[in-house]
Amino acid sequence: MTDLVGLENQIIAQIDAANDEQSLEETRVSALGKKGVVSEQMKSLGKMSPEEKKEMGPKLNGLKERINAAIVAKKDILKRAALEAKLATETVDVTLPLKTAAQDAGRIHPISQVWEEVTTIFAQMGFASKEGPDIETEYYNFDALNMPPSHPARQMMDTFFLNDQEDGKKRLLRTHTSPVQIRTMIDQAPPIRIIAPGRVYRCDYDPTHTPMFHQVEGLVIDKGSHMGHLKWVLETFLKSFFEVDSVKLRFRPSYFPFTEPSMEVDVGCQRVGNELRIGEGDDWLEILGCGMVNPNVLRSVDLDPDVYQGFAWGIGIDRITMLKYGMPDLRAFFDGDTRWAKHYGFKALDVPSLTGGLSR
Repeated sequence: MTDLVGLENQIIAQIDAANDEQSLEETRVSALGKKGVVSEQMKSLGKMSPEEKKEMGPKLNGLKERINAAIVAKKDILKRAALEAKLATETVDVTLPLKTAAQDAGRIHPISQVWEEVTTIFAQMGFASKEGPDIETEYYNFDALNMPPSHPARQMMDTFFLNDQEDGKKRLLRTHTSPVQIRTMIDQAPPIRIIAPGRVYRCDYDPTHTPMFHQVEGLVIDKGSHMGHLKWVLETFLKSFFEVDSVKLRFRPSYFPFTEPSMEVDVGCQRVGNELRIGEGDDWLEILGCGMVNPNVLRSVDLDPDVYQGFAWGIGIDRITMLKYGMPDLRAFFDGDTRWAKHYGFKALDVPSLTGGLSR
């Protein structure tokens, strides 16, 4: 029989010498594991006589319990030492500023913000928001809007046409959101009061034009609508959007196939250095196009122009975003530069509202 006192002293010395939990675990396995020295001694009990078992059993069990207790105590000491070492190396300077929270680090893109601003304003005025497909047919994009086959907008240099389909119909990326107006007039009986925000596509690329941009159009169809109503809608929208008390509007004759009469609208402004101030000054800035819905458009959707009248307008979301928030180059909207987004973007929880402020 092995000298149990010497064996215990040897194992306790190994436990005391362990300087980390891994070496302590190795000592435990060598002593108490299935093939450990103490376990082997426990197995020898089966070969002993009853008198020897009665003597050696308590001794071996006591040895096992003392070794277990020593290992647990040593493990606590090692854990405390590791924690103290970690705290010593990971000190915190409480005078440093807090890290930016995840919800504060992200930014809402200005286009998304202005889209919400525009929708909020018109919803307050009683307009529903409608959407339609980005890929359209010539009928919805051109024919139903009184645009003849010879119209310049229908040429390849201005419009992104897709490959011809088996049915022979030409499909294209919509050049405006006016097809949404046609679809609405077909599906919904007057009175109609809608806006149609969305992406549109044209072959153009410079500091103020991109091949894909965003537009919002509005449509009102009723039996008694007139130019006075159109003027009020535009004035109310521009005052709310630019957050000014008043605006001056100038209507200039123009031509659009889908409206008659058609007008370009200028808004009064003042240029002070690099700053543009909407709603004050004696200068003018072209901002949108509008007009009364052409009778031919009403006939194309089976509405009697002698009974129903309407007006429509269209404005570039990207353009009014640049004007309101002082952005010089439209192309930067689509570069994906996080520095630009951090500078011009909006915090996620700053939801625009007419009561709380559109651009907090």
